[in-house]
Amino acid sequence: MPQDSTAPDNNIVDQPFGELLSDRYLSYALSTIMSRSLPDVRDGMKPVHRRLMYAMYQLKLNPTGAPKKSARVVGDVIGKFHPHGDTAVYDAMVRLAQDFAQRYPLVDGQGNFGNIDGDNAAAMRYTEARLTAVALLLLEGIEEDAVDFRPTYDGSENEPAVLPGGFPNLLANGSTGIAVGMATSIPPHNVAELCEAMELMLENKEASVAELAKIVSGPDFPTGGTLVEDKKDIVTAYETGKGSFRVRAKWEKEELKGGTYQLIISEIPYQVQKSKLIERIAELIMSRKLPMLDDVRDESAEDIRVVLMPKSRNVDPNLLMEALYRNCDLENRFSLNMNVLEDGLVPRVMNLKEVLQAWMNHQKDVLVRRSQHRLEKVLHRLEVLDGYLIVYLNIDEVIRIIRFEDDPKAELMKVFKLTDVQTEAVLNLRLRRLHKLEEMEIKGEHDKLCTERDELEKLIKSDARQWTRIKKQIATIKKMFGQDTELGARRTVIGKPPAPVTVNLDEAMIEKEPITIICSRQGWVRAMKGQGLNPKDFKYKDGDREAFVLEAQTTDKLLVFGTNGRFYTVGCDKLPPGRGFGEPLRIMVDLPNDSDITGMMLHKPGQKILVAATSGHGFIVKSDDVLAQTKNGRQVLNVSGKSEAVLCKAVAESHDHIAVMGKNRKMLVFELEELPEMGRGKGVIMQKYKDGGISDAKTFKWEEGLTYKYASGETVVSDLNPWLGKRASAGRLPPNGFPKSNKFG
Repeated sequence: MPQDSTAPDNNIVDQPFGELLSDRYLSYALSTIMSRSLPDVRDGMKPVHRRLMYAMYQLKLNPTGAPKKSARVVGDVIGKFHPHGDTAVYDAMVRLAQDFAQRYPLVDGQGNFGNIDGDNAAAMRYTEARLTAVALLLLEGIEEDAVDFRPTYDGSENEPAVLPGGFPNLLANGSTGIAVGMATSIPPHNVAELCEAMELMLENKEASVAELAKIVSGPDFPTGGTLVEDKKDIVTAYETGKGSFRVRAKWEKEELKGGTYQLIISEIPYQVQKSKLIERIAELIMSRKLPMLDDVRDESAEDIRVVLMPKSRNVDPNLLMEALYRNCDLENRFSLNMNVLEDGLVPRVMNLKEVLQAWMNHQKDVLVRRSQHRLEKVLHRLEVLDGYLIVYLNIDEVIRIIRFEDDPKAELMKVFKLTDVQTEAVLNLRLRRLHKLEEMEIKGEHDKLCTERDELEKLIKSDARQWTRIKKQIATIKKMFGQDTELGARRTVIGKPPAPVTVNLDEAMIEKEPITIICSRQGWVRAMKGQGLNPKDFKYKDGDREAFVLEAQTTDKLLVFGTNGRFYTVGCDKLPPGRGFGEPLRIMVDLPNDSDITGMMLHKPGQKILVAATSGHGFIVKSDDVLAQTKNGRQVLNVSGKSEAVLCKAVAESHDHIAVMGKNRKMLVFELEELPEMGRGKGVIMQKYKDGGISDAKTFKWEEGLTYKYASGETVVSDLNPWLGKRASAGRLPPNGFPKSNKFG
């Protein structure tokens, strides 16, 4: 009969598309979270890794046995347990074998399993693999009812829901994964430190995460490097389960002939591919974004050795590395997000203490289950041995019953009150074991098993005994992977957080050489090589003469003070060479035509400078506050009308008084603290004048007295009380013999 197309289909469900999509997506998200991306806090594994370990265990790929082809392992995994592609399984297996990816490798790979340059492993048909001793710790007790098993995807076999995990794998090897709406990122740690932290937790249940962080000082990456994260940030990350760790490459300076040097990179940050890192550095050199660096070479063999050649021997290696840290992956951040599955079901972000406690709780459960399993075996064996002992006491009657009775099993159970288990054991007993010596061995075994039974029963009933056993297990792991072992020794060095460094690439490239700066009255400036030169040898243009002569280094900065009250900054390496008369300073800085140079000095960080105008106004300014970034300079002393800047002098830290000389030939001495310290302004009046203005000023230490030029030498005035007064006073005539120029010299 033809089917009516208009008849309703009972399989059709009328449901809004939004609800339908939401339900389906939620199912997919939960599947991704639980079955793919997030590790279980108990064994630190995702399903693919767990299935790999179990499949290799079933294949008996022990560390002491012969390895098998990786293709065989992958075939067993996807055939029995993992309904996914072979590429995903093999990639996971390769990562478990890479000593630069796993802090404690779980697979012992033979063949090409890739390298730190980012090269892929050989195909699975070419490589071989077996388990490591660490993997055996994770699997120990799996056949002793230590964990639950569940059916595989096709129901044909069973697989472990979680491994016994007799090794703190989650924190030891770390884990990363991106699920739907959540992710996990856990760096590797040092097992000896984890064990010590757990011992503290067992001794003091109230131990805080901060106390644990004193022991677990930070991640321990397989590739080493230097951890430069602030300790407070590390503690906060462990307390919240979220944060990040800054890791830098490890380097050293290698001296070469002729005073040159090269830098050797021996360890790079975790999960950074060396080949891409070198490509990036080479790109920086080619694009001239790193002018301090001349070349990069990879001389790595089994160990990493990346050679960096600076452009000049005068380049500061610390500045060079600081520039590299900012421009490439020689400095990298590894995030911490301890989002894990609690009991294999609920995703949750845990802190350090919670993760360690979860592992210990799992070990306690495993211990109880294994002990219960062993107790059952012991009780079964004791039951059999009890039957054997009855047999040996009545051996002739037992033989008669077996030979002549129609149903020997029932007769034995009736006559000797044997259980079914005991009767089966007696019937299966070989005749060769019916000698007197065997009876003695059975009695010895019986006594030994009775003692073991009593111990197991006490252990199962006592919580304290269980934690004592866990503590011994932790101590064994700590000894096995101690800091004195090759595998257990800490690789990542805990360094101090780097101080903020301002990297000026231009300055770092300057070759440091001694020079003498010469500036004429008309503003022509030049830099002659060397110091200690004879001023009589300096030549100037007709009508011009000497104004300033300073000894400096090419790395110094020259401060130029104009009569307009502005400071200009010129790099000493930018000054014209000493041949000829030099060049006008006005073409290097934007000094107006109606302004002249009134002062010139070298910049010294932290130094203080006295600035003053012809009106007698002045103040103290820090040298760091007068540095100018542009040719236009920086306005410091405000001048107006006929007033102009006239003084710019360095102030020593020990100076406590100032002497001011006016054009009216009046001198005033007052305490230096009466002058304010400012960044910019007009300042305060230093000396009062009826006519004229300031001629000169000098700071000095009261105890040492005031020196000034006298004839061809200098003289010192010790008693300055006649001139001592308050700021803004008029002052009085200077001592006899004071220069007619009204300058201190």
